[in-house]
Amino acid sequence: MGRFIVRRLLHAIATLLMISIVTFGIAKATPGGPFGFDDPSVQAHLPLEQRQRYIEMYGLDKPIPVQYWNWLSSALQGDLGYSYTYKNETIINMIKRTWPVTAKIGGIAAGVGLILGTLIGVVAALKRGSWFDALATSWTVIFYSIPSLILGVFLLIVFVVELRWLPVTGWGTSKHYVLPTFTLTLGPLSSTIRFARAKVLDVLGMDFVRTAKAKGLPHSLIMRRHVLKNSLIPIVTLAGPTVAGLLTGSYFVESMYNVPGLSKAFVSAAGSRDYPLIMASAMFFGMLIISMNLLVDLSYGMLDPRIRYD
Repeated sequence: MGRFIVRRLLHAIATLLMISIVTFGIAKATPGGPFGFDDPSVQAHLPLEQRQRYIEMYGLDKPIPVQYWNWLSSALQGDLGYSYTYKNETIINMIKRTWPVTAKIGGIAAGVGLILGTLIGVVAALKRGSWFDALATSWTVIFYSIPSLILGVFLLIVFVVELRWLPVTGWGTSKHYVLPTFTLTLGPLSSTIRFARAKVLDVLGMDFVRTAKAKGLPHSLIMRRHVLKNSLIPIVTLAGPTVAGLLTGSYFVESMYNVPGLSKAFVSAAGSRDYPLIMASAMFFGMLIISMNLLVDLSYGMLDPRIRYD
């Protein structure tokens, strides 16, 4: 396993390097620039000398390869620079300030969605054709089809405007976490129920399960040793990108519920041509995806002893 982890880490470094090159190239090739200098109204009120001073201050007057090398050299030393939008604050401090909020909401949504979704999906498969199965299937069809933007507006109207159970402004209390967490949970919950139900039904129809039943093995032993272990591997595969996506947050959810999270800052960076923040967001999300995929691959060996890494 040690050699496998080393190989994956080397692949991760190469992948992150390619992500940084592609992201930097796309960001620079996109029309427009930072500070709104391409806006005629800004150009009319801001002297050319001052605009030029800003460009020189942030090194934007240098050739693009030199700009990338300067960014990479600083990033390797743990310095992601200063954001053009959030002035007087380093990007590292901005991530430390906003990501815990996003990670808490996303972590709860991922845990509830994946664990509860797996349990409901397994029970629905074992009780195929029952009222519970019909209810679980209807749930997945309804909430898997509704975008989080539409669902968030609906919950906001019902629980904040009409019932007035939850606050609409401010942040910091447990009540402020309810709606954004619930909104993010419904998507992975529905997809996990659907995926787990389909996979358990598929495994229940395989030959080795029928053979185990023919040998007279207890039902609980068949479920634990044969059905669940073989069903969990694809569910764990689904969990990797799901958790990574939830830990980086949702722009619509954070904007709708006024969450001071990381996703809003990352999305706004693209519109304002905030190059350091664009690079930080791409690298941060890339590292999360790579880390979760590595954890998923390592968990395969615990679920299925036949899997070997070396």
